Amino acid sequence: MEALPIKIYDDTLRDGEQQAGLFFSYPNKQKLAHLIAQTGVHGIDTMPCVCEQEAELVKTLVLEGLDSQILSATLMNKQFIDLAKDCGVKRIILFHAVSDRLLFLRDPQIRQVKEFKGKTIDDNIPAHVIDQIRQNAIDLIIENLHYATAIAGLRVDFAAEDASRADFDFLVQCIRSCSPYIENFILCDTVGILSPEKSYIWVSDLLQSTTGVAFGVHYHNDMGMALENTLQSLMAGATLVSGTFCGIGERAGNIPIEQVLNGLRVRFGIEVQGINYDAIAPVTDFIEKLGVRPAPPYSQTSQWHETGTHVNCLFSDPKSFAIFPHGSVNVVFGKWSGVSNFQYLFEKQMQNPQPRTQYEKMRSVIKSLAVEQERYFTANEVLELWENGVFN
Repeated sequence: MEALPIKIYDDTLRDGEQQAGLFFSYPNKQKLAHLIAQTGVHGIDTMPCVCEQEAELVKTLVLEGLDSQILSATLMNKQFIDLAKDCGVKRIILFHAVSDRLLFLRDPQIRQVKEFKGKTIDDNIPAHVIDQIRQNAIDLIIENLHYATAIAGLRVDFAAEDASRADFDFLVQCIRSCSPYIENFILCDTVGILSPEKSYIWVSDLLQSTTGVAFGVHYHNDMGMALENTLQSLMAGATLVSGTFCGIGERAGNIPIEQVLNGLRVRFGIEVQGINYDAIAPVTDFIEKLGVRPAPPYSQTSQWHETGTHVNCLFSDPKSFAIFPHGSVNVVFGKWSGVSNFQYLFEKQMQNPQPRTQYEKMRSVIKSLAVEQERYFTANEVLELWENGVFN
């Protein structure tokens, strides 16, 4: 059996819990973190900026001796970088979209231009506008990478959201721009569109076009191919895998870490250095006893959405986070929700727009209730709370 220094980043506590309708109680999340740490994974991803309870959890885990493994998924903003550092985190994963589709939707300058209101990347957007949003993205990314490394003194990886739908040459430009600041550039197949053949060729071509940075992969399972896509990417030269135990996560979930580790063992005779294979079963057993499973690929449940940033994109562009034309999007509400969840409900589904201040109040109340009651809320429950004056 060959032993290789592949890095494993666990995303169960962050991207895993972003599975629509899933809520881990604080004690369960704390216990799960320690069980995951026993497996020897090289990083355990958290997101302290979500709410106060998440920040407290991160501080607690660091004090309990997991400081060498705890990572923080961090938005491109200095205040969130500072928050991660204040929680005791030593390494962060800064993330930002790199596909034209998401960049066009999220660019703050473009969103103010009346000419582009209601449009998507499919609407004949001029080339100079595309060039501008790409440059704006790189400028923002480099500014925050510099701050995180040179000012905050953190170790940094970069996660390229929706990389599988990005322009290849622009992606290469991003990698080259980021490489002086980061240790790993994580390629995200955010909506699960890759195939095994494409995965191998894509990673191979990127490795040939860049130098000085290691590649990680973070693949979603929308089309049921995340495992094979991940294995083929490792065979092509990727050296880091980001996934979740039991494959839980948004829509049809992430790549299951236990499947990657055992797949490498059984199919290729490869063990990952530092991994305690005997500690894997206690993690998956614990999750299964909680009754948690990912939604099956192509199922209606896999079209549920809770994360605010994703719903915000869906509001303006149905192709942003819903790749199946026959599916119907269902928005739920909980700890991971944003203003856009309520905007989607009242404007898209109810045709009854509310002031933004009302949406912000709804978000605050639902986040608090979700943490307090350890649950998520359906659209009908939110409407019932609204009618009963809970948001007033």
